Amino acid sequence: MSSIEENLDELERIAIIGMAGRFPGAEDLEQFWENLRDGVEAISSFTDDELIASGLDPEVLKSPNYVRARGVLSHPEFFDASFFGFSSRDAEIIDPQLRAYLENCWETLENAGYDPDIYKGLIGVFGGMSAGQYVLYNLLPDRELVAAIGAVQLRLFNDKDFLTPLVAYRLNLKGPTVTVQTACSTSLVAVHLACQSLLSYQCDLALAGGVSVNVPPKSGYVPVEGVFAPDGHCRSFDAGAQGTVSGAGVGS
Repeated sequence: MSSIEENLDELERIAIIGMAGRFPGAEDLEQFWENLRDGVEAISSFTDDELIASGLDPEVLKSPNYVRARGVLSHPEFFDASFFGFSSRDAEIIDPQLRAYLENCWETLENAGYDPDIYKGLIGVFGGMSAGQYVLYNLLPDRELVAAIGAVQLRLFNDKDFLTPLVAYRLNLKGPTVTVQTACSTSLVAVHLACQSLLSYQCDLALAGGVSVNVPPKSGYVPVEGVFAPDGHCRSFDAGAQGTVSGAGVGS
C-alpha cells in the first residue's frame, strides 16, 4: 500500500468516542452490559389492576390472547427541564421521547468529554423516534390545555420531525440535523448517515441514535404470529423463539 493510500485510510477512520443509553432494567450502559452478561430478562409483567390504572379498557383484558408484558424505562416522566432551559409548563407538553433523547445526547457528549458551548467544530445530530402517543393520550383530550398552548407549540414539542432540531437548538449544535424514519432500522440508518456526514466533512462530531417510549408505559399487546411473542418472552437466537416483545429505550 502506498503512503497516499495509507493517509486516505487514516482520514476515513471513524472513532466512537462516547455513548449513553437507558433501557428496561438498566439506567446506563454499564448496567445494560451486566444484564446482557448475566442473562437478565428485563421485560416487565403487569397485573390487571396496573393495566387498568394506566387507562386500559377492562374489556381488553378479557381477551385470552392479551399479553401483559412490555419492556419499560424507569421513571419516564422525570425530566430536568430547567437544565435545558424549559419552563415547567413547557416540560408538561413535551413528548417523553424528546425529553429522553435530549438528555441522552447531552450524556453522550459528556461521556465523550465535549462541551458544545466550548467546542469550535461542527456537531451533527441524527436520530428518530416512535410515533408520538403522549399527545394523543395526555394532551389532546384536555381541550383547555390545547387552546392555551396553541397548535404550533403543541406540534413543535410532540411531532417526531422535530426530534433532532430540538436537540440541536437546545444543545447549541451547529452541524447537520437529520431526523430519520425507517421503522425498526431507524437508529441503524441514523448511524449510517452520521458516518457519511463525517466522511464528507459536513461535521466533525456526530450524535446518532434513537428513542422509543410507550404511553402509557404499562401496557401489553395482542400477539401477531411471527412478530410478537404470544407468551411475553423474547428468545433471541433460540430455536424456541416465537417473536419479539415491545419495549422502550434510548441510546446515542
